[in-house]
Amino acid sequence: MMINRSTAALLSGFLIFSLTANAQQKVLSFQEVFTSPVKEVIVPLPTYTGWADNTHYIEYRLEGQQNKPYTVDVKTGEAVPSAPAQVSAASVYIKNKDVFFKDAAGSEKQLTRDTALEKNPTLSPDNKQVAFTRNNDLFSIDVLSGTETRYTNDGSNVIYNGWASWVYYEEILGRPTRYKAFWWSPDSKKLAFMRFDDTYVPVYPIYNSAGQHGFLENTRYPKAGDKNPEVKVGIVNTGAKGIVWADFNPKNDQYFGTPFWMADSKTLWVQWMNRDQNDLIVYSVDPNAGSKSVIYQEKQNTWIDWLDGMYFLKNGTGVILKSDKSGWGHYYYYDLKGNLKKQLTSGSWRVGDLLLVDEKNQEIFFTARQESSTRYDLYSVGLKGSDEPKRLTFGNYDHQIKLSPDGKYFITTYSNLSSPAKSALVNNKGEIVRELASAQGAAFSTYNLPKTELSYYKTRDGLELPMTVTLPLNFDPSKKYPVWISVYGGPDAGTVYDRWKNPLGLNYWWAKEGVIQVAIDNRSSGHLGKVGMDFIYKKMGKYEIEDYMDAALTLKAKPYVDGSKIGITGGSFGGYITAMALTYGADVFTHGIANYSVTDWALYDTHYTERFMGTPQNNKEGYKITSPITYADKLKGTLRIVHGTMDDNVHMQNSIQLVNKLQDLNKHFEFMVYPGERHGWGGLKARHSNQETVRFLYSHLLQKPVPIEFLEYWK
Repeated sequence: MMINRSTAALLSGFLIFSLTANAQQKVLSFQEVFTSPVKEVIVPLPTYTGWADNTHYIEYRLEGQQNKPYTVDVKTGEAVPSAPAQVSAASVYIKNKDVFFKDAAGSEKQLTRDTALEKNPTLSPDNKQVAFTRNNDLFSIDVLSGTETRYTNDGSNVIYNGWASWVYYEEILGRPTRYKAFWWSPDSKKLAFMRFDDTYVPVYPIYNSAGQHGFLENTRYPKAGDKNPEVKVGIVNTGAKGIVWADFNPKNDQYFGTPFWMADSKTLWVQWMNRDQNDLIVYSVDPNAGSKSVIYQEKQNTWIDWLDGMYFLKNGTGVILKSDKSGWGHYYYYDLKGNLKKQLTSGSWRVGDLLLVDEKNQEIFFTARQESSTRYDLYSVGLKGSDEPKRLTFGNYDHQIKLSPDGKYFITTYSNLSSPAKSALVNNKGEIVRELASAQGAAFSTYNLPKTELSYYKTRDGLELPMTVTLPLNFDPSKKYPVWISVYGGPDAGTVYDRWKNPLGLNYWWAKEGVIQVAIDNRSSGHLGKVGMDFIYKKMGKYEIEDYMDAALTLKAKPYVDGSKIGITGGSFGGYITAMALTYGADVFTHGIANYSVTDWALYDTHYTERFMGTPQNNKEGYKITSPITYADKLKGTLRIVHGTMDDNVHMQNSIQLVNKLQDLNKHFEFMVYPGERHGWGGLKARHSNQETVRFLYSHLLQKPVPIEFLEYWK
């Protein structure tokens, strides 16, 4: 699929907005950019956190140094200061290692008293029980009586009950779970949980250099092709002994996704996937017997993503799920026996988030990238009939939506690259009820601000993909400018949107200093749906770096681009792309900072890597051709490699192996380590890292000293 854009129009708008600058406009000084920002250029928008009810939304307004909440009437616009948040629901939390319960009136009660640390206390739906893990075993405690029930007894340093093994936490259940792997039934009478056995998962040692002797932090981390944790799915009755195990063989090479309880608590839906991740089955499990039956099955030639966004209709008529089995992400309506009732959306475009299912009026509200792959709009479509989705938003804007509980109103914060963000109240007919706020301050037109424009580049095999380009202030097409590209580049993780970007801060400074700033998306970034992502199967990285090379060559062909200064940077997957750019793409890219990078996919975890690459045992050539280590001999530009010594996600082993190869090849490069830091860093190390990036640009792309103001700023 090709985006309908003319190649001849690439970057055509640049000269229009850049040939002259308004002589009356001011240029910001260093102090006005970093230390004493000028007010009323870009002003903060109110924050819309949600809805109090169907006709009143919650708005936080910045007053002085504080954000203050207001409840606003959609009909009159009258804003009433919201009362300080009151405790309106019971809650549980950890204090001094123990579990505490607080009722709706704010009365606190300590539930556990022991020396061990309880983790992830979770209140049952009826507020009568709290489940938690302790020493890798699963427990619950009765709030009223304080009676504690221990459901498992084999927790150890390799057996975890209700506490996720690392690869499940990172790649399947997700970081927001904080390792929690248990789920209450809606009637509070049962708990489902996962039991992980890491016995055969290889140990990866991470060295901590602190103190006189340092120490090792041993982590069970399965790298591509390694043995995964063995997993069992169990169900227990609240307050009772005995576990019902779902009918799966834990010895099989398999994965389990997040399970879902049915509303009547009589059935647990369990997601299962094979090791190759191209066969997804949703099983209905009887919590009393453990027996299972197939509800839904999906197979693809490449890989399948977990069904994490399923919505079960409260009336029990079915479930709405999102799948990209057609090559594009769309919504499907199934009954609870797995029969398709209706495909709700279709076409060569992608849905985003399901915001509301209005069961009374039989329609859903969702975001999608139908008008343009670089923008989100709000749509509705009926659960019955053959109607097409109805667009509720307006204009050539990207829309960020807060929908009312009944779907009759929504607040949109809308913008594009040339229009500062605004907020408006809109009804479900798409009519603007009231403009609410604008980020464009009174002094906006007073200053010469950098402009960012959306453009498209053509790949060597004919695809057209988006990028954004910010030209320098007072752009002169007769001059030559260096290019600085920021990338991420991972599958379905695009960064190029037709959405307002704040022109201040470092963005402003580099524009003032004469750097062309660029963001690029590749074919797997999401603009071409699953169709585009499937290109990278078994060779993740090859197509992506070639796309970035083609984009850079498009820029390089411009008379105002200095082809000897094409810089690129990114972190994690973006670090990997940067390392590939300076090796595989050495004839195009000249400078790069690769932060906490994967350098060989065999060194990353099973679930993520094998989804796109298969195992090293079955795809030896694919792993070879996608590693920057393979192309280390091609390095001729300036590459800086940066890593935290205790990165437990992308191990520093990745950078060390690339460094080792470059040294053996007698290649010049730069290497910076951050002792004790994980996957990214903050605080003093972030200050230092940002400082070194600034030094890098001045030294290599601008070839002039760092301004004295920066040196003072860092002290």
